Amino acid sequence: MCTRTPGSGNPGCGPRSILDSYPWSGSSPVQDVDVRLVQVSKAFGDVFAVDHIDLDVVDGEFFSLLGPSGCGKTTTLRMIGGFEQPTSGRIELQGEDVTWLPPYKRHVNTVFQNYALFPHLTIYENVAFGLRRSKVKGAEIKTRVTDMLKLVELPGFEQRKPTQISGGQAQRVALARALINRPRVLLLDEPLGALDLKLRKQMQVELKRIQQEVGITFIYVTHDQEEAMTMSDRIAVMNHGRYEQLGDPETLYEHPATRFTAAFLGVSNLLGGECQGTADGLGVIELADGTVVRAPAAAVYGRTTVDVGVRPEKIRLHHDGAETPSGHNHLEGVVTDASYLGVSTQYIVETRGGARVTVYEQNIERTTKEELWSRGDQVHLTWIPDHTFVVEAGAPVATGPADE
Repeated sequence: MCTRTPGSGNPGCGPRSILDSYPWSGSSPVQDVDVRLVQVSKAFGDVFAVDHIDLDVVDGEFFSLLGPSGCGKTTTLRMIGGFEQPTSGRIELQGEDVTWLPPYKRHVNTVFQNYALFPHLTIYENVAFGLRRSKVKGAEIKTRVTDMLKLVELPGFEQRKPTQISGGQAQRVALARALINRPRVLLLDEPLGALDLKLRKQMQVELKRIQQEVGITFIYVTHDQEEAMTMSDRIAVMNHGRYEQLGDPETLYEHPATRFTAAFLGVSNLLGGECQGTADGLGVIELADGTVVRAPAAAVYGRTTVDVGVRPEKIRLHHDGAETPSGHNHLEGVVTDASYLGVSTQYIVETRGGARVTVYEQNIERTTKEELWSRGDQVHLTWIPDHTFVVEAGAPVATGPADE
């Protein structure tokens, strides 16, 4: 399969009927940045839904806006699409200022959660709708619709109606209809939200495949962290109208820069402590109960009171009195809860200092109920210093649902 990396154009790809006619094909140079927001804000009365953000989305990347309801991600997407006008700031598409242009004058298309298919039209006519409005001739319409249905793996569905296909197939039809007009940027507003869990996971893989094949920029809005991490090249984690952190999924997960990112993207154990400088190339933090843990040195520079973080799957449990790995961080505790999840077991451990730590242990060595840790077991928790991250100390972060 021919794929493109962000900003790379389409080097080394052989001819493909559906790809060769897209805007990046040919001799004209490809812009490095497809979408640029410059100090963009959107206020509703005295409340800022989007608060003066700057953002560059690189050509050909799968970019996600991730956050809880009410964080401003959908409003940001709607401003890029022209469905909302910003209170201030500038929006550029391929270097052109489109801040005040209506949606139909922007070279973007949008896929919404409800798909908005025309129930009285066949699948063929749903996909061809935009081409007919653009006065494309009949022979070209047939070729492009056929190619697009192949891309979304729905050949043979041309004469069905939307009521005769599944939710996942309807999502593919909506995607085909949005792509057939060859937009430079495709906006997707939680398009998988109406699907069941298993189908949603399948469609995540399919969406990424389609994006790689056509090579255009996708900007995707979701509140689902796993969805964003599965598909995205980069993610902006949004909160209160701004993004807390922007980066690739691995960086955001392994090295969250704020408490909000650590809490929203996966599960984090956060333990309060005081930085004590560095030793042996590692940062030293003393926890409230006097236990000393270590982290990468760069994480403690310039900081005093902090929260030390570690992901649940990074922690290993050991029997009380057992030999523990040298050089690892070490805590003592008591198992207070065990939940068997199939692939893994989730344990809640209360440490000597009173903190509650979540631990995920894959069910490899311990697979029967008798082998699992039980409530009341005295245990030692260990993890390597490089798996420790550090964020500014603060109150627990609320990331629950709210009205957008």
